[in-house]
Amino acid sequence: MKAVKASIVRALPHTANVTICDNSGGRILRIISTFGHKTVKGRVSSAAIGDLVTGSVVEGKQDIRKTVVQAVIVRQKKAYMRLDGTHIKFEDNAVALIKDDLGNPKGTMIKGPMAKEAADRWPALSKIASMII
Repeated sequence: MKAVKASIVRALPHTANVTICDNSGGRILRIISTFGHKTVKGRVSSAAIGDLVTGSVVEGKQDIRKTVVQAVIVRQKKAYMRLDGTHIKFEDNAVALIKDDLGNPKGTMIKGPMAKEAADRWPALSKIASMII
């Protein structure tokens, strides 16, 4: 996995509900864990743009609801700073579901914008994105 070239604030904690922005059939995902994030004992792990998370689908179609899936965080409300000094923030927190560790997406399109940091880290997701900011 490629490193992120920005100082991104980890704004999505464990058990946060985020919207699913692709057309895989789910609407809301609850974050269970974050891959590659180590903390001290008792501290709640959190995620940021471009991170791979595990979550359970809370709302959506009947066949995908109550399943544990992997997803990549594509947008976050909390502002973060890029290396050129610009601050970026989005209107909502959103994830895109993936079907394997290579980053192949479950859906065929991502609704709304996608962060450039997530697109650099997950090139298969950037192919189906409608807009990259």
